[in-house]
Amino acid sequence: MKLFDKRPWLAWLIFFATVIVVFLLGLLASSIVERRAEASFVNVPKAKLSEFEPRNEVWGENYPREFQSYYQTSDTTFASKYNGSAMIDMLEVDPRLVVLWAGYGFSKDYNQGRGHYYAVTDVVNTLRTGGPEDEKTGPMPSTCWTCKSPDVPRLMNEHGVAEFYKGKWARLGAEVVNPIGCADCHDPETMNLRITRPALIEAFERQGKDITKASHQEMRSLVCAQCHVEYYFNKKTVEGANYLTFPWDKGMNVEAMEEYYDEMAFADWTHKLSKAPMLKAQHPGYEVYLTGIHADRGVSCADCHMPYKSEGGQKFTDHKIQSPLNNVANSCQVCHRQETANLIANVYANQDRIIENRDKLEELVVRAHVEAKKAWDLGATETQMKDILMGIRHAQWRWDYAAASHGGSFHAPVEIGRVIGTGIDVAQETRVKLARLLAELGHNKEVPYPDISTKAKAQKFVGLDMVQLYQEKKRFKENVVPQWIKEAQAREKSW
Repeated sequence: MKLFDKRPWLAWLIFFATVIVVFLLGLLASSIVERRAEASFVNVPKAKLSEFEPRNEVWGENYPREFQSYYQTSDTTFASKYNGSAMIDMLEVDPRLVVLWAGYGFSKDYNQGRGHYYAVTDVVNTLRTGGPEDEKTGPMPSTCWTCKSPDVPRLMNEHGVAEFYKGKWARLGAEVVNPIGCADCHDPETMNLRITRPALIEAFERQGKDITKASHQEMRSLVCAQCHVEYYFNKKTVEGANYLTFPWDKGMNVEAMEEYYDEMAFADWTHKLSKAPMLKAQHPGYEVYLTGIHADRGVSCADCHMPYKSEGGQKFTDHKIQSPLNNVANSCQVCHRQETANLIANVYANQDRIIENRDKLEELVVRAHVEAKKAWDLGATETQMKDILMGIRHAQWRWDYAAASHGGSFHAPVEIGRVIGTGIDVAQETRVKLARLLAELGHNKEVPYPDISTKAKAQKFVGLDMVQLYQEKKRFKENVVPQWIKEAQAREKSW
């Protein structure tokens, strides 16, 4: 008391300090109560979800934050140094691709993929799916729908997996209409992550693994691995079906999958120029990711491509699945404390180095195809060409594995660099064999490199009639697609 008598202002200071502390504690308590109250209502179901509900909008009634962020995958404005979310005509950017894929659908049309929102739209519009006139025509099998829509698990449940893989792509055009979304990855009752595509489960079983034992963190990558992987269509599993299969039986690296394909003498197509039995790498993102430092540290796909965010006091996973370079603060800087500019510069530096060598391999393989055609034209025999064609196959497989593994130069730059390096070795050795054979056949000078400086010139060089292809697609979009939409709307209105 004597202290306060001598210093009365001290009592007032303590009083006001106490009032401020009590006030702040009150605000904190109020915020906690408010957010708990909000949390108690945020996930109250408003719609009953069936086990295979494919409509993202229906899921969105129960999970509006996730739904709203998912639909931001429609944003096509982000551009990084090499790719981004906009549609890019990759054949226009790099016409050599036309020659690499001569005789295969990708030489007709290959666009940089957009967000999941466009999954159905883009597969309908691409020239690769052709211009079917009815459910029995067109170049592609129904299996090509597998990763495009949550309608797929619904159809597999209704008709059976093998039955889904039968027939032509156009057969299911009126059935597969909802873009990649909620039901592809989530259980409608518990919202737990689940595997909805059988190919991944079957691949695990053949390796002696039980996917149901996977941890939640592992599932945050495995739901992506349902589609972002290497795969092929096995026509021997079930008669009449193009059965989707992952070639992991001997291992998951580039050499193990190559050995798997070689032993079964599988080829996606025969190259139009070189006649080599070719492999088309699809998008081995998961396999490449497993060889990188992030997988080794337990970082999942979702940690970087779908980081957590807070909104209105609620923490949830951002379903705007996108490049981490468009969300460095929430993706990279959760772990890495460097400045944004430095982190992006590091990524671009790796991409520059990888792409520089990948382009060298690309040109070598193009030359090998052209030189092989010259050897055939000069009368080479199948015996003389056997090892050469296998070399072309193996070199391009390594190039394609590196090119198609979305984000490979970020996920595992050391492994991708190694793969490209071995591809360059194989390509050079193959071209030495070709030079010797050409000399034997009386050709002792360099085979001219074709003028493939533009997409149009390259497509003409490999014999594509692009006018006809565009006309076929135009008729298909005018006559067939509207009927698909009409049937789909009538079906879903009845649910």
